[in-house]
Amino acid sequence: MSTDPNTEPDTPDQDPPLPKRRVLLLAVIAPLVLALDLVTKIVAVEELEGREPVELLGGLLYLPLIRNTGAAFGLAEGWTVILALIASSVVVFILWIARRLRSIGWAIGLGLVLGGAMGNLVDRIFRGPGPLRGGVVDFISVLDPWGNFFPVFNLADSAICVGGGVIVLMALLQRDYDGTRVETKPAAHKKAGK
Repeated sequence: MSTDPNTEPDTPDQDPPLPKRRVLLLAVIAPLVLALDLVTKIVAVEELEGREPVELLGGLLYLPLIRNTGAAFGLAEGWTVILALIASSVVVFILWIARRLRSIGWAIGLGLVLGGAMGNLVDRIFRGPGPLRGGVVDFISVLDPWGNFFPVFNLADSAICVGGGVIVLMALLQRDYDGTRVETKPAAHKKAGK
């Protein structure tokens, strides 16, 4: 019999024990992403405000300073309040699902998305022109100083995209956030007579 409080007891009729909960991994990644995002935005505002975009790596990257009141990639311009409420909902949902989180991949993906969502949400709440209407600080542009090749973004956006990619990969691998394989769930329901 297992003495680990995070696993179910071993009996011959039950499935193998679930892996340990991965909330700690999410709880480390999300604040780290948030902190890095906030620090880079503070530095970007301090160093880039009122300047022409800084060229790096021979024009591969540029550092302009843009305040984005829309969604990622310049979509939904002027929907700042709605986007702030959506981001708040994402944060609440991830925190709610975290109590059943047992997959390392999902913990990494959700931690990145959570940290990125919180980073942009902080801008929307605390930056001008006012609460829930603030412009998100974007400052990274690829191949063009003003985002004509690819939209201007920040570290929070990058974390959300990478985290989303990890979550899609986990879904393609049929791994669920609770540590089970998606393909085994219907068999378990069949076995239980459901």
